[in-house]
Amino acid sequence: MEDNTLKQEQEALHTDLLTVNMGPQHPATHGVLRVEIKTDSEIVVEATPYLGYLHRCMEKHSENLDYRGIIPFTDRMDYLGAMGMEWGYVHGVEKMLGTEVPERAEYIRVIVAELQRIASHLMYFGTYAIDLGAFTPFLYAFQDREEILRIFEELSGARLLYNYIWIGGVWNDINDDQLRRIDTFCTKMEENMKKYHDLVGMNAIFRNRTANVGIVTPEMAYEYGATGAVLRGSGVEWDLRKKKPYGLYEKFDFDVVTGKGEMGTVGDCWDRYYVRVFEIFESIKILRQALDGIEAGPVMGKVPKIIKLPKGEIYTKTECPRGELGYHIVSDGGKTPYRVKVKSSCFTHTSMLPELGKGQMIADFVATIGSIDIVLGEVDR
Repeated sequence: MEDNTLKQEQEALHTDLLTVNMGPQHPATHGVLRVEIKTDSEIVVEATPYLGYLHRCMEKHSENLDYRGIIPFTDRMDYLGAMGMEWGYVHGVEKMLGTEVPERAEYIRVIVAELQRIASHLMYFGTYAIDLGAFTPFLYAFQDREEILRIFEELSGARLLYNYIWIGGVWNDINDDQLRRIDTFCTKMEENMKKYHDLVGMNAIFRNRTANVGIVTPEMAYEYGATGAVLRGSGVEWDLRKKKPYGLYEKFDFDVVTGKGEMGTVGDCWDRYYVRVFEIFESIKILRQALDGIEAGPVMGKVPKIIKLPKGEIYTKTECPRGELGYHIVSDGGKTPYRVKVKSSCFTHTSMLPELGKGQMIADFVATIGSIDIVLGEVDR
C-alpha cells in the first residue's frame, strides 16, 4: 500500500530538464565556444554548440586583398598552428601560379611545420590535463613549447602569428646555430615526452577519466568527415603527409599513429590523447631527417612582383596539427581572388559534439570536448 502511494507521488511530481550554458567564457570549452546543455541531474540529454564569437569575415576580407596580403589572415584562424595555416594557402597559390619552390625553403617549411605540430600538441597536452584536474603537466608543456616559440620569434619576428611562409619560399633563412638548437631540442623533447606520458597518460585517474569516454567509431568519423588525430584515434590510418604527400614529405620515413583501444575502446578520449602524444615522437623523427638533409641554397623562388593567378580554381589540403585544412581558391585572373573558401577540421569536429554529448555525465562531456582539441578562430574564421 505504501509502495503504491510512493509511486503515485513520484508520478505526480513535476520534473524538468536543467539548461546550463558552458561558455563562451568557461575553462572547459577551449576558447569562446558556447555549448548549451540540457541535463537530467548529472546526465547530458542534449548538447548544442553555438558558434560565431570569433567570426572575423576572413573569407570575405580575402576577396579584397592581394594574394600576399591574405597570408597574415590565415595565421589568425588556428593561432596555435599558424605555420600550417600559412602553408596550406601558399601551397594552393603556388600550384596555380606554377611556382617552383627552392629545396632549402621546402626543408625549412617541413621543419617549422613539425615544430609547430609539437608546440600545438604540447598545448593540447597541458590544457587537457588542466581540464581533468592536473596543473603541473601544463607547466612542463609550456616550458618546452617556449623553446619552439623562441626559434619562431628569431625566424619571423613573432611568437604566435608569423607571416613566415611566403608565396615562393619562406621570408627568412634559418642559420646553423638555430638548426643545432633544434637538434638539441629534439633530443630533450624525446626524453621529456616519455616522462610526461608516464606522468599523465599512465596515471590511473587520467585513464579512468578518458578510457571508454567519448567514443568516436570509424563509421561516425567517416560520417562527419573527421580528420587528423580525431580520425586516427578511431583506428583509421590516414595522414595526408603519408597518403597524399606535399612539400618534401614523401622523402621522410615516419609512422602514422593510430588509436588501438589499449586502455579501453578504440576511438575513446584516451586514444585521441595517445595519438597526439606519440605524433610528437614521429615529428621528431621527421625533424632529424630534415636536419640531416637540408643544404645551402636560396629560400625564395621567382615570383612576380604583382601576383595574378590564371583564371580557374583549385582545392588543396594539408595535414595541420588539428586535422586537414582545405583551401578552395577561385581566380578570375585579377590581382585579388574571386573567392577563398576554407574547410576547417575544427568546425567538423565541433559538429560531432551533440551526438557525443548525449547520455554522458557532465564531467565526461568536459573530457570529450578537450579531447577533440579545437581552436575557435578556425571554426569561426
